[in-house]
Amino acid sequence: MTATFNRGLKGTGHGALPPMLEQYVRLRDEVDAQLPNALLLFQCGDFYETFGEDAERAARLMGLTLTHKTSKDFSTPMAGLPVRAADAHIEKLLSQGVRVAVADQLEEPGTGLMDRKVTQLLTPGTVTEERLLSADENFLAAVATGDGYALALLDLSTGEFRCASFGTRSALYDDLSRWRAREVLLAPELGGNAALLADFQTRFPVMLSHTSFDEDAARAELLSVLGDLPASLSTPALIRACGAVLSYARGTQQGRLEMVRRVSRYEPGAQLRLNDWALRALEVFHPQHLHSVSESTLIGALSETRSAGGRRRLRSWLRAPLRDAVSIAARQGGVDALLRAGDLRHGLRALLYRAHDLERLAARVATRRAGPREVAALARTLELLPDAAALLEGQEGLLGSLRNRLGGLPDVVALIRAALIEDPPIRIGEGGLIREGFHAHLDELRGAALGHRGWIAELELSERQRSGIQSLKVGYNSVFGYYLEISSAHYSRVPADYQQVATLKDRARFTRPDLREREREIARLEGAADRLEAEVFNELRASLSQHAEALSEAAGAVSELDVLAALAEIAAERGWVRPITSDGPLRLTQARHPVVERSVGERFVPNDAELHHERRTLLITGPNMAGKSTYLRTVALCALLHQIGSFVPAERAELPLFDAIHTRIGASDDLAGGRSTFMVEMSELADILHGATGQSLVILDEVGRGTSTLDGQAIAQAALEGLHATGAYTLFATHYFELTRLEGQMPGLLNLHVAAEEEQNSLTFYHQVMPGAARHSYGVEVARLAGLPQGVTARAAQLLAGLNAHGDDGQLNRELAALDLNKLTPMGALELLQTWQRAARGEER
Repeated sequence: MTATFNRGLKGTGHGALPPMLEQYVRLRDEVDAQLPNALLLFQCGDFYETFGEDAERAARLMGLTLTHKTSKDFSTPMAGLPVRAADAHIEKLLSQGVRVAVADQLEEPGTGLMDRKVTQLLTPGTVTEERLLSADENFLAAVATGDGYALALLDLSTGEFRCASFGTRSALYDDLSRWRAREVLLAPELGGNAALLADFQTRFPVMLSHTSFDEDAARAELLSVLGDLPASLSTPALIRACGAVLSYARGTQQGRLEMVRRVSRYEPGAQLRLNDWALRALEVFHPQHLHSVSESTLIGALSETRSAGGRRRLRSWLRAPLRDAVSIAARQGGVDALLRAGDLRHGLRALLYRAHDLERLAARVATRRAGPREVAALARTLELLPDAAALLEGQEGLLGSLRNRLGGLPDVVALIRAALIEDPPIRIGEGGLIREGFHAHLDELRGAALGHRGWIAELELSERQRSGIQSLKVGYNSVFGYYLEISSAHYSRVPADYQQVATLKDRARFTRPDLREREREIARLEGAADRLEAEVFNELRASLSQHAEALSEAAGAVSELDVLAALAEIAAERGWVRPITSDGPLRLTQARHPVVERSVGERFVPNDAELHHERRTLLITGPNMAGKSTYLRTVALCALLHQIGSFVPAERAELPLFDAIHTRIGASDDLAGGRSTFMVEMSELADILHGATGQSLVILDEVGRGTSTLDGQAIAQAALEGLHATGAYTLFATHYFELTRLEGQMPGLLNLHVAAEEEQNSLTFYHQVMPGAARHSYGVEVARLAGLPQGVTARAAQLLAGLNAHGDDGQLNRELAALDLNKLTPMGALELLQTWQRAARGEER
């Protein structure tokens, strides 16, 4: 009977598994103990193979052909992929949230079972290989509770390690969505609660993984990695979260966490609050519409950075805008100085364009994983730093501080240049990696091997002379090694000491004992040289790792300088101005939307905006497509840019420091969560009403449109009144014209409208925001522009005219509100009632 091999069965029936599959099962079980449900890729020559249930899973996930490995005593499904194509398949697995283990062969094929070892454990949040990483951050997160909530975030590709405490789950969720972790570890009190887990998975569709959150184990982990327990980790929840993320990461890195040097605790209250809804509504990182391109986002419009580290730093600034006026002013000062000094800016940007990803190079150097070409790239990048520092000579403020952090690390550059050739091979072991003169014994081995090769190179000439066979050639192949080749016409002249090793159609190949000896000696010497070269390179990596902290410091300075230079370049090219940080007023003169303006150019119509203590609410009416949403986003994005330390697209700007930007723009269903557009809208509105303060900026567009007119209007007015009570700076766009009457009833509310005019059966949008309420909504005209059939729009216009002629609920409400009952006579009341009854019946009033 044939045994079936699968994930849980190690062999049944009449025979045991073959040694290779026994080895596979043993390695897979080792991986399972550390990384449950990981898919093991098991190297067999030029392929990575999977077996049993793993093979069925691999075939399904990667689209591989499923075959069977069969013998007398067993049969198992098998699926494989070429080693050369492994990266693409691993990237595909990680994108699907699959953990991957790689077991490589550690020796050349021989007669027995080859030694294999798990060399990589890969998960979405812990990859460090450049070929598997995107250019953005790659965070692993851990969440624990106790005295509130704690969040730890670790990017192994750069060594960035940060943490924070939160008083509420809502605040935790806001920050977790802000940093977009690719993998999350949940403490048992969260992961074990079915309701909390379901809520978490709805909000964050990322891989959830498990590790120990034991407090004592966490303390030990922190001491092991950081050397001490930082005083900033002042709560058990913080200790558990930070220890858990380190423990999990150390397991995947097989004990190597040298890239992690410190943990920084940040205060969420020191940053502008931007939840996921706000980031999406403002299209900071992702366009709202799937067909839109990345350039239609704020990050796309700001993509003038020259280095990968600079782009990540810009994303980080946008995710966590500042609330500290001094820090904002420092960044603005850096941008201003680079804006004014064009030569300095251009010189820095030219240097930065040549820089490699220093942050990730520093992390790989710290873990001694940097390959030869990465070490060479490190040297080329470090050589740029003295030039950058020279350009910054005499600069003060933030630029002066960054200059001081740009230590060129000349000792590191000198060591690399002395050790490596100019253009080293990709991998260790390919030979020709270490420069001549760096290591004496290595030079001796190479010199001896070269001497033997020289003897072989001269052999062809000397043997031609000795034998008199002028066509004699010395050749080499991997089967016979070195040989002497003689054509059949000269067989009679073959010297007696030649030994024939092969016969071809018209020639034969020979060897000699001394040639074989030379060949063996070359192989011995070059093998020894290759092994020694690998040792020398490993020693070089060990030496470089001692400079990891200085490299990380310089990398951070380069990234920050890149962002400042990029923002200065944008300000210079697009006419942005330095905003004034005010103690309350928001005043924007001729402000533009930074993304839309870039798309439409000079056709963009700028607008003013003003909010202050006596005017906290702007109620904006006007037709669809007229530019209400663009106006709202313009104000919000100017506020966001101000608080990252950037200049803003306006002629003049005065902005306060907001604690949050709350937005509700656009409509979308949550079909997977079973929530309608209206339910999604109400959830977002609830969050805004609970979180808004007198220091918040609130941007609302078309609140209440997902339900009936009366319900929607009631909700919109109640929400507007609620926000007015908080004192929040509010821009409220609506189609409910009845709300415009609140201007005289709600202190601090001002009506604005976006200008549009119907001219010759066509609607013209002026995109100009002007005082007062809109006169019409122009819904039928917009429908006509959208391409509705002429018969439909004509009928809609007819129906609208009838409704306007007969009055509507809004008209009745306005008339009721205007009545002075103290002056109304009984006869007058009857006449009014008769008028309203005729209107309700469709008769003339």
